Amino acid sequence: MKSIKRISPTSSIVVSLFLLLAMGFRIAVAEEDYAGELPRVPATPPSETLADFQIAAGFQIELIASEPLVTSPVAMEWDADGSLFVCEMRGYSEDRDEGISRISHLVDTDQDGTYDTSTIFAEGLLWPTGLFPWNGGLFVGDAPNLYYFRDTDGDGKADQSETVLTGFGTSNVQGLMNSFRWGLDNRIHIACSSTGGMIRRPEQPESDAINVRGRDIALDPRTGEFELTSGAAQHGMCFDNWGRKFVSSNSDHLQQVMYEDRYVGRNPLLQPASARISIAEDGPQAEVFRTSPVEPWRIVRTRLRVSGKARGPIEGGGRAAGYFTGATGVTIVRGDAWPNSFQGMAIIGDVGSNLIHRKQLHPDGLKWIGKRVDPNSELVTSTDIWFRPAQFANAPDGTLHIIDVCREVIEHPKSLPAEIKQHLDLTSGRDRGRLYRLVPDDYSHRPTPNLLAATDAELVEFLAHPNAWQRETAGRLLIERQSQATQPLRQLASESESPLGRLHALAVLDGLGQLNSATILPRLSDPIPELRRFAIQLAEHVEPNEKLRKKLQTLSADPSIEVRYQLAFTIGSIPGLDKTETLAAIIRQNPTDRWMQTAVQSSVGTGAGKLFAALLAPPVDARLEGFLTRLAAQINQQDDQTEIQLALAAVSNLSSSDGGFALPILGQLLQSRTRSGSVLHRLAASGELAKVDETMQQMLASLEQLAVNDSASIHARVAAIANLRYASLERVSEILPSLIDSRQPIEVQRAAMTTWGRFDSDEITTTLLDQWSGLSPSLRETASEILFSRPDRLKTLLHAIVAGDIPISEVSRSRLQVASKSSDSAIRQLATGLLESSGSKNREEVVQAYQVALQKEGDVHRGRQLFTAQCANCHRLEDRGHEIGPNLATVKARGADFILTNVLDPNREVNPQYLNYVALDLDGRTLTGMITDESATSITLQRAESAKDELLRVDIELLQSTGMSIMPEGLEEQLTPQAMADLISYLMQVE
Repeated sequence: MKSIKRISPTSSIVVSLFLLLAMGFRIAVAEEDYAGELPRVPATPPSETLADFQIAAGFQIELIASEPLVTSPVAMEWDADGSLFVCEMRGYSEDRDEGISRISHLVDTDQDGTYDTSTIFAEGLLWPTGLFPWNGGLFVGDAPNLYYFRDTDGDGKADQSETVLTGFGTSNVQGLMNSFRWGLDNRIHIACSSTGGMIRRPEQPESDAINVRGRDIALDPRTGEFELTSGAAQHGMCFDNWGRKFVSSNSDHLQQVMYEDRYVGRNPLLQPASARISIAEDGPQAEVFRTSPVEPWRIVRTRLRVSGKARGPIEGGGRAAGYFTGATGVTIVRGDAWPNSFQGMAIIGDVGSNLIHRKQLHPDGLKWIGKRVDPNSELVTSTDIWFRPAQFANAPDGTLHIIDVCREVIEHPKSLPAEIKQHLDLTSGRDRGRLYRLVPDDYSHRPTPNLLAATDAELVEFLAHPNAWQRETAGRLLIERQSQATQPLRQLASESESPLGRLHALAVLDGLGQLNSATILPRLSDPIPELRRFAIQLAEHVEPNEKLRKKLQTLSADPSIEVRYQLAFTIGSIPGLDKTETLAAIIRQNPTDRWMQTAVQSSVGTGAGKLFAALLAPPVDARLEGFLTRLAAQINQQDDQTEIQLALAAVSNLSSSDGGFALPILGQLLQSRTRSGSVLHRLAASGELAKVDETMQQMLASLEQLAVNDSASIHARVAAIANLRYASLERVSEILPSLIDSRQPIEVQRAAMTTWGRFDSDEITTTLLDQWSGLSPSLRETASEILFSRPDRLKTLLHAIVAGDIPISEVSRSRLQVASKSSDSAIRQLATGLLESSGSKNREEVVQAYQVALQKEGDVHRGRQLFTAQCANCHRLEDRGHEIGPNLATVKARGADFILTNVLDPNREVNPQYLNYVALDLDGRTLTGMITDESATSITLQRAESAKDELLRVDIELLQSTGMSIMPEGLEEQLTPQAMADLISYLMQVE
């Protein structure tokens, strides 16, 4: 007989409570069952799908492949024989480990434009997202690996597999490597997306891996070697006919890449302009015009988020869409079946809105601007929510091909509340997929040529074909074959009537190692500026002669800014060329253009002193101040005696009247004079800086008078105060405290605080704490930045909060959370104690408490004033404020609920773009902000009031994300429900 274990009364109570709680939980779940509101949406059969489309006038859409021929397609590339390889990501979005994804090989056997047969080329894959044919095989991106597959026995199935690279990120199913594109440099360019990775060859140790965060790669298919390139948007990357690079991300639908990472990497002291910029005229999250109904789950999710029952951003006003949220697959039209007026147009899909958008690109200096083509409509929309246009391709037949993933739900799994997700099937559509062709009304299909069967001479002729696929495929094959058709290529490069033929002939000659100065030289005078630009770039790859050098120098006066821009990059790579006068001539034409400044400075990793001296030769252009200041900082850090003496000789002729222009330059140049052992320290000790010091002191005296002159313009005073950073601590300590006064303009107060904060001074800590109660909210933010920047200041601030001298509610909780992780044990203890004692307001409860604001009538005028006082530090609207946080131009479309929730609970769901980072530099300063730019040599942290810190990587000791938004919590302390209603009222009426 089994013994019976007795249960104590206490245990009985515990068990009973557990059962009651369990029963209560089940009841709660039953009460929150949304099954009735979440009907499944059936798929449209392939035979009926065309009836769901609305297409812009002049175009038609044709179905060219569907299930079971193709399922879950996410990428496609044509082999040289005209057959099509398709990447089938059947494991999207949560079934990666099942290994059910594959590569299919589609063939149009009768050449009627519709695919007839499909063979599984490779299977057992996880999350494949990109592919590219090469030399009889296929590169396939299946993170974390890049594979090369090959069929050696002719049965249509890959029987050889090689891991080429490994280490690509897998943390986000919607942020994997993608968009394999053939470049004019004869390499395969791969977008590394938001997950990045630590990339290496499989035989290399992990310690040799290269971090690709914030960048893409270019792979040499012949060797497996790769190089970091600029880019790193989320999903979508392409080139135009001339090699310009464009990318897209979910929240930023059209961006341009401004330069290649390799150039800025030549100068480790260069702080470059942003490599990737938004170029859509109507903003990153522009309005879109879908014709499909809003999915039921989106409607329920919005209601749950508004009520606080589910976390995440609220799609307000009853609209779950209406703006770009899932931008993918940016592609530039390069097919010859399209009318000439459409060549170069940008095509972007939005998988969440079931549509295809187009923009016409217009030059605007070095960048381009994308302007909407279709007013209040789109190029293609579908009423079918299963239509998910994820990628596009310029096809062999000259049309635009469309990949439709064809899924019932395309949302990221983590963005779906559990109570909704349980009623959805994220695998729904795994067995479906469509490929379409977008064609002009008068289109007549043409067969695809088998370029594999073409001779080398025929391939050379294809380099001038009006269609992009023929040109690129012919070029790729000539590289694969290591063609000996050198003479026909040289003839095409010099004589072809097609500018694109000349371009591709040059590119292939370069890839074959057959390029020479004689071939490049005529193209430097080509009537097409893009060809001149490309020829300049190729000059880096040949042994230059004197004739080539002289011709390159004359191009500093080229009428095309793009030509001069490329010359500024290239000139630093041409041996035996005196680059100083050429670079000086280039920058004088565009002295304030940050990209041109970047290009010029990238070429003076050595020789900055010569360029500095040349630009300071009279007459000096005052617009060069910013560029000369950057050069001066570089010269100072390089600590080369020859360079420094050249620069000192150049500044010796400056007078005290040049102070506003010259002081930043002098200040940066002389920055290391107090550092023992530096060149400037030795020169100062020997008295060689006496004349420069005297001039500088006279300049500072003039600026001091201007700084305290209440009658001068605010702009002039702020500039003068900023330049006082180059004075001594003793001098600024006498002047700046009086300017941190409520009677002074807020701009003056902020400038005085910021300048004084750069010095290692105990006095500023005391002053800021004494003045704290009289500071406006935005000035307290500036004061916080200064006080949190150094450990000694931070300890004093934390003690003041503990003592009750500073209300804890007036200090950002996110800053305290950063401080609680400090390496300084005293700071860590103080910050942790304050966080624990203050408690943590439940953000959902705060949002619920403020729901009453949505019922109140708001005052637009008061709301505008509140925006200026509380929001303009980080947002710009109606020509006021700073555009740091998300663009508010389309906020009206998102509704009042969205505004309310995001103001009160900014960390509910943070876009990675707006994450707050903390950096520790070698001087011991702690700096915070969101990363707005990242290059081979630097990062840029930006925060409120457009304040930013550009940090060289060589000066960063630590960089890490806080995991929180740059927007602080706790704004309810400054906003009553009525004030919130006023603010919402203002934001909702802005056009």
